[in-house]
Amino acid sequence: MASITSLVSALFLAFCLKGLQYFHLIKWNPIGFYKKWELFEGSSKLFQWSFFILVLFIIGFLLFITLRYVYIIPAILSSFLLGLFLTITLEWIALDLPLQLSSFKKLSIPFMVVVICLLRFLLETANFHQREHTAQKGN
Repeated sequence: MASITSLVSALFLAFCLKGLQYFHLIKWNPIGFYKKWELFEGSSKLFQWSFFILVLFIIGFLLFITLRYVYIIPAILSSFLLGLFLTITLEWIALDLPLQLSSFKKLSIPFMVVVICLLRFLLETANFHQREHTAQKGN
């Protein structure tokens, strides 16, 4: 179940990132780190996006497995805090922003919303399956 949930979240996040980039709601390229790190420069965009989806799948899978055991904390709170932390850190690194209060105006709210919603999806699914597993153990 973790693999299916992680695959769906990775595909949806990649699709949303491409849409956010297309409509100029984010000011950075989701696969732009290939140029920065000089990886797969000669390869096609399809391969670059496929590898990016694979990386998102692995990250989602690891999050699903590890956050399955924090079902005591409400998913809305943990997904909101973790989503804010991840998106602010990611955009700060991607945009190379200075550590000033005015830099917060350059952050993308739609990107934050997408990541928080996907984290909520992952956490709620993980919590549900953990509680179901615990209930079946008790029977």
